[in-house]
Amino acid sequence: MHKAFQFRIYPTKEQAILINKTIGCCRFVFNHFLAKWNEAYEQTGKGLTYYACANQLTQLKKKWEWLKEADSTALQNALKHLDDSLQRFFKKQNDPPRFKSKKNPVQSYTSQCNHPKKGKTTIEVVGNQIKLPKLGWVTFAKSREVEGKILSATIRRNPTGKYFVSVVCETEIETLPASKKAVGVDLGLKDFAILSTGEKINAPQKV
Repeated sequence: MHKAFQFRIYPTKEQAILINKTIGCCRFVFNHFLAKWNEAYEQTGKGLTYYACANQLTQLKKKWEWLKEADSTALQNALKHLDDSLQRFFKKQNDPPRFKSKKNPVQSYTSQCNHPKKGKTTIEVVGNQIKLPKLGWVTFAKSREVEGKILSATIRRNPTGKYFVSVVCETEIETLPASKKAVGVDLGLKDFAILSTGEKINAPQKV
């Protein structure tokens, strides 16, 4: 199962500037490809696939050099969020996606954690510091241990200018020991009942 751990982070001035830039880059990517998708749909009756947008993103980063300042997985996740919103819309699960505004009270982006076969993961926690892509080590208010395999981290800035991180981890579900599992009952003809433990109960005698 997936479990989220949320903490307040205390970035340096330079880290805060990069966080704000990354939020802006992700907003730009989302809005750019939403406009492209709408244009394609109006002209052909079909929108753009996630993979088509991802291929165009590579070219977009060559055109706009400042996009390279942001974590690449955050930009990819902006595309995934757009694709997910469109898929939900066509399934009639939500309204069509709208263009993101920098005036929204809460701004955020999500970085994916890469787990290379050799070397360290791109997101990790040591003591009261968390390593985030492009940002490096950031101090956070540790209130509990982060358990499980880290999958992603969402960095959020609230209206008062405070920063938070939500770390999503993959954790194992603990199974109950046999002594605590519920006992099943199977009613039969020969025996009155057979419990899942194998115990047989005879039918009550008539008086």
